Amino acid sequence: QVQLVESGGGLVQPGGSLRLSCAASGSIGSINVMGWYRQAPEKQRELVAHITSGGSTNYADSVKGRFTISRDNAKNTVYLQMNSLKPEDTAVYYCKIEAWRLGVRRDYWGQGTQVTVSS
Repeated sequence: QVQLVESGGGLVQPGGSLRLSCAASGSIGSINVMGWYRQAPEKQRELVAHITSGGSTNYADSVKGRFTISRDNAKNTVYLQMNSLKPEDTAVYYCKIEAWRLGVRRDYWGQGTQVTVSS
């Protein structure tokens, strides 16, 4: 069984920082893209950032310059460093991992972690 465990969410004041982590365990296979998505109330889930196995990154325009995605391949873990947080960053954040095993691609999602930016 593959399990993704997220951590690091919480309540922070505007301008503050948080670091999210997502660790994958189990027979996940070869991990390709690792990413973070978020979903605010009454809004669709959107891509925040992703990172490929080669280290290439992509960010939503709304977080460029403030968020940094990174990964530790040895630990099957992806991180999201969030700085200069704004109230509009408030959402449930989900990690997503794309992996290949026995020639089949599978996408795995974390359980979500709440990030609330408020004074």
